[in-house]
Amino acid sequence: MTQDTVMHLASQTLWMTILMAAPLLLSALTIGLLVGMFQAATQINEMTLSFIPKLGILVIALFVFGPWMLSNIVDFTRRLIENIPMLLG
Repeated sequence: MTQDTVMHLASQTLWMTILMAAPLLLSALTIGLLVGMFQAATQINEMTLSFIPKLGILVIALFVFGPWMLSNIVDFTRRLIENIPMLLG
């Protein structure tokens, strides 16, 4: 296995990780920012106020982006398994 093959596989894996994490992280970041602005505007300093909306938006994001995420990871895994002979030989 050449160094270029290993680097290409590593970059594909990192890119797939970014793609899988991005929808959930961005939705949690957005709702956290909105709740933080609401808390700053109303001066409500309740720690659990940001937890419940984040949990809810993560569940919604999983329902919305879950099929896309699953198809991407299945395609990546299929390509990885199909390329095992090339990677080994």
